[in-house]
This record gives sequence, C-alpha cells and structure tokens, in this order.
Amino acid sequence: MKKIRLTPARLMMTLALATFISCETEESEALETNQEEVITTAELQFSDESELIAEETAQVAEEVYKEDEALLLSKSSYVSDYLPECVTVTTVVTELTREKTIDFGEGCTLPNGNTLAGIIKLSYAKDPEMAQKTLDLSLSSFSFNGVAVEGSASILRQRSNANGNPQSSVSANYDLTWPSGDMASYEGNRSREWVEGVGTGFWGDNVILIEGSATYTGRAGNTYSKAITETLRRELSCRFIVSGEVTFSRNANSASLDFGDGSCDAKGIFTNAQGESKEVFLRRFVK
Repeated sequence: MKKIRLTPARLMMTLALATFISCETEESEALETNQEEVITTAELQFSDESELIAEETAQVAEEVYKEDEALLLSKSSYVSDYLPECVTVTTVVTELTREKTIDFGEGCTLPNGNTLAGIIKLSYAKDPEMAQKTLDLSLSSFSFNGVAVEGSASILRQRSNANGNPQSSVSANYDLTWPSGDMASYEGNRSREWVEGVGTGFWGDNVILIEGSATYTGRAGNTYSKAITETLRRELSCRFIVSGEVTFSRNANSASLDFGDGSCDAKGIFTNAQGESKEVFLRRFVK
C-alpha cells in the first residue's frame, strides 16, 4: 500500500478543506432550519382550508340539532333550509340519546357553494329541556370539496349566553388529505356565538362570531400555533370568513392574516415576520 506523506503544506490544505466542508454543512443545515420556520403563503392556504372545514362541519351539525331542538320543544317553528334536499338525515332514538346520521351521498352542494360527501354522525342527550348540551360528532368516508377528512369533534352548546345568544364551544381534531396527496392535521378550540338571524328559519341572514386558538401541523410535519387576535365574522351566505385576524406562530417566527373589511371573497392580507404585507388568495380547493 502506498503511503501518503502529509507535508505541513498538505496538512494545512486538508484542514482548510475540512473546515470549509464543515462550515458549508452547518450553513446548509441553518438554511434548511430557517426554511422550515418560515410561514409560507402556500402553508397558510392549506391551514385556512383546514380551519374552514372544521367551521363548516360544526355549522352543519348545529343546523341539524337546532331544527331537532325546536321540534321537540314545540316553542318555535324553526326549520333550517341550510341543508339541500340531496342530504338525507335519519334519526335513531335510544334510551338516553338521539343519534343523527347526516348523509351527503357521493356529493351534495350547500347553498354557499361548498360540496360535501360522505357522512357526519351526531349524538346527544335525548332530554330537549337541557339548557346546555354536548353534541358528539364523528365522520365516515367524509370529504369537503374533494379533501378527505377523518376525525371527530365535541360541541358544547348553550341555548343562551350572557348576551342572550346561542353559543357553542367546539373542540375538533381532524386529519386531512388533499387530492394532490398533501396531508395535514388540525386541532382547535373555538367559541361560536350566533349573533344575527336567530330563529328566522332563513340560513342566509345568519352571522357567527368566532374566537379561540388552534394547532396546525403542516405537510412537512411542522407545527404552527394559531390564535384569533381579532374576532372572526362568518356569514353563512358566504363561503369564506369575511373579517377578523389570525396570528400564526412557529418557534421565533410569526405572521398574521387579516380577512378583510367584510367583503365576501377569497382574499386576505398576509403580513410576515418582517412586517411586509401582501394580498393573498386563500383557496386551494379542488371541487
């Protein structure tokens, strides 16, 4: 075997090369870490869709429950027209509970344009006189505008809060898979106060105010904290949140999304950690 003699000059070159490779590796790793921490517009879009799916699913469950509650109490003539005729709702009454199956079949479009498929299952205590009730929600072969959704939610519903309005607290945990194969998960706790359109029987004038926080785990496995910093306004006549602000955080980085002035559109103002703002579109849905 031929031995290589390390002269002082060659030794210095070898050490310099090793140092260069080490520095380059550390710089590359730092760059990758920074890229992971940056909150991109694309991830923001996926996160916003996750949020909307959780919100709309809770809304459907509450619409079915409200109609059932009004019928059982015989105190109002509330009949929800939010669910189209293509949705089939069946009821099984047990000794203690009422079990609802909300079946959207192969696909059924809500009045606001969102298309749901599969089944939402709902279970709650049979006693209609309870002022506060928990609705247990689960999904079966469910999809939302082509996004496959698995998971469950618990909805604690008050008939009347301190403002005299119906209010619910929603704890949801969902795993989502987009048609592209991208996957993410959402875990959130939200309060939903029904402030306009109460008891009219017409879905189009309903307004919900939303508060709370959530955790979103994105496509690369990075986890983001989300907090509503300005109350979100949801108008059922619109597919989108129309106003309010959410702040996103990951490690030392944060960003915010302002949903606008109340206009019904898929636009928002995204402000990054450097304070730079730009208008973004929030929909990636495939229908």
